[in-house]
Amino acid sequence: MAEAVVRVDAEGARAAADTVDQARAAGETLGPLAGVPFTVKDGLDLAGHPTTYGIPAFADNVAMVDDPTIGRLRAAGAIPIAKTNQPEMAMRLATDNPLFGLTRNPWHPDRTPSGSSGGEASAIASGMAPMGVGTDLGGSVRNPAYACGIASTKASLGRLPVHGTSARAGEALLGRQLMAVAGPMARKVVDLEAMLRATVGRHCRDPRTVDVPFDGADFPRRVAAPTNLPGGPVHPDALEAVRRTADALAADGWEVVDVLPPEMERCYLLWGHLLGEDFPTTLAGLDGVMSEEGAHLMRSSIDFWPAGGITPQVVHAERLRLAREWALFLDLHPVLVLPTWYQPPFSHHEDLSSDPAAVRTLYDAVFTPITPANLLGLPATQIPVGCNADGVPLGAQLMADRHREDRTLTAAAIVEAAYPPITPIDPIKS
Repeated sequence: MAEAVVRVDAEGARAAADTVDQARAAGETLGPLAGVPFTVKDGLDLAGHPTTYGIPAFADNVAMVDDPTIGRLRAAGAIPIAKTNQPEMAMRLATDNPLFGLTRNPWHPDRTPSGSSGGEASAIASGMAPMGVGTDLGGSVRNPAYACGIASTKASLGRLPVHGTSARAGEALLGRQLMAVAGPMARKVVDLEAMLRATVGRHCRDPRTVDVPFDGADFPRRVAAPTNLPGGPVHPDALEAVRRTADALAADGWEVVDVLPPEMERCYLLWGHLLGEDFPTTLAGLDGVMSEEGAHLMRSSIDFWPAGGITPQVVHAERLRLAREWALFLDLHPVLVLPTWYQPPFSHHEDLSSDPAAVRTLYDAVFTPITPANLLGLPATQIPVGCNADGVPLGAQLMADRHREDRTLTAAAIVEAAYPPITPIDPIKS
């Protein structure tokens, strides 16, 4: 069993389905997602259901209204059927918490489904729903999609509205304001696009959001596919995923260029500093509420990504400089393909190792390729490209300039045609 779902709304889902059936029978115009079921990450508000963040003290923290993105999916006719598991406060690369327990990877139960949207990915990969919604501050829709062999898109900053109103939501601190977004998760690229089209645009509850046309200007079919990657050892499977992705695009007529984007390691460093500014305040606000394991993980994160050493002014100036450098790069190379991770999904609890060097190696393998999109507000689509010889899913991420999800989805659809979806699967029990 995957242990992906934490709450099922069977009654509400049936009632919503009946409403769709009645509207269809009456000849009414239906929304683009009418009748399509979807799941919701626990940390996103679903009206009438608890938003627990995986913390026992918040088990009865019932949301009064939907998160804006969830509300837009409902307005498009989609039907929420369940909420899915996440780590405490969505602050871990695995999905485990003291309220609902451990979520497993349906491909290999001894490996993590990753996090923090691990319940979403595990549920979608094992056929519980065709699509769902997660959030992404440090890869949290891409990490689990990679580990579980599905597709996902981290939207550009300002594309999708996110705002929790439940009693424990609070206002986002600076790092989250600048880098945290929502994103769709699905087995097929066409479903990612349908969800994005239904949810993008300005919303008064999220002042970061903007109205930008979904379909941008045509672009040269040129993709950067670097193979000499910085930031730590790169597993052969990660390079194979990049090769498969690049080959699929080349077969479609794209020009493939082996060139690195600017300063990936610097992006990772600045991402860590922005989070480091948030962590002490977050931890203080959850004193006595988080589990000791969760608090220990956050304290360790403060050590790994300290806020000191670079002043906030320099961090933000550097972020702007890097955003400009990446925009210039993505103007020349409209799509960039990187490994989603440098290493395969790890075993359960490996991220809690007492060996700082081992944790550093793991973090570098994940966050070096993951964090530039968060720091710079760029769209990134994770796409599976089959499995390795041991049956572990392979995946790469396609990135583009801000608000150019159309580029990443165009490329992802081509790759998907070459490497069709590998899910749903029956969860492997041993």
